[in-house]
Amino acid sequence: MANWNGDIAKIALPTPFAVGDVNVYVVKGDALTLIDTGVKTKRSKEALTNALGDLGLKLTDIEQIILTHHHPDHAGGLDFFEKEIPVYGHQNNQRWLTISDEFLETHNRFFLDYATKFGVAEELKNKLIHNRDEISFLSERKLHGYLAEGDELPGLPGWKVIETPGHAQSHLSFYRESDGVMIAGDHLLAKISPNPLMEPPILPGGMRPRPLLQYNASLQKLLDFSISTVYSGHGSEVEGDAVADLIQYRFERQHNRAMQVKSMLQDKPLSAFEVCQQLFPKVYLQEVGLTLSETVGQLDYLEDLGEVETEIQSGVILYSIA
Repeated sequence: MANWNGDIAKIALPTPFAVGDVNVYVVKGDALTLIDTGVKTKRSKEALTNALGDLGLKLTDIEQIILTHHHPDHAGGLDFFEKEIPVYGHQNNQRWLTISDEFLETHNRFFLDYATKFGVAEELKNKLIHNRDEISFLSERKLHGYLAEGDELPGLPGWKVIETPGHAQSHLSFYRESDGVMIAGDHLLAKISPNPLMEPPILPGGMRPRPLLQYNASLQKLLDFSISTVYSGHGSEVEGDAVADLIQYRFERQHNRAMQVKSMLQDKPLSAFEVCQQLFPKVYLQEVGLTLSETVGQLDYLEDLGEVETEIQSGVILYSIA
């Protein structure tokens, strides 16, 4: 049952994904605001409607929606609301909410090129691309306005935007200095280390993002804030001193994993896909995109530290210990 905690109400909504429920938040202010929407399923809409009912509200009472990021468990439910309701988020959401034919083509070309460079087996390359049928879980919507670092949230005086890219190129967190409350989407989760997911560069033909390096920088940024409570996109809140402790734990665990990846290169240079097969021997076939993103992130981290170096053979990047 949903309850108010001051001017914030947390609502957990079911998803069909392995991560389980997603948390969305109703926030009172000058405008009654929903932060994130849940996934676009009948079950999720029913759960949202019922939870709003617990709060004495209806779907039509929501006056605006603000997105932490574009992933379907956070933005898919935009279709539950009238087109007139303003939606705000980072401008990097828009390409995923519009999904033009041009973007779809750019996306697929990037991932096929990426698959070749990282040595992905031919028969698995098509698992990295999207077609029109697969993207029906996203909602087509034009953002009413873009949010960027330091902006005050529209309709929510005292709330500021923190850009926290890494898990997504569109990721934002929201912070209220007066009481140290943060709504952090998937940036900091109590029980799960978020996947830094590969996306095409914002400018076609540009440098590919290094999402794990971005994620680490975004985590480091949180240490500059006095945070009392982090409301997360999945699972329970993170409170007080536990915030800094969890960030340090994430850094240490990720560094140790990267050193494990480095040890795989002792005998001979390997492609990212060969490392991926060793790192995820049971799941890489089912989750090529997720496991390859994670693997390339660790290799980016090692390369940034100067621990590994690369060479290109027959169009494939090979990693070896520096």
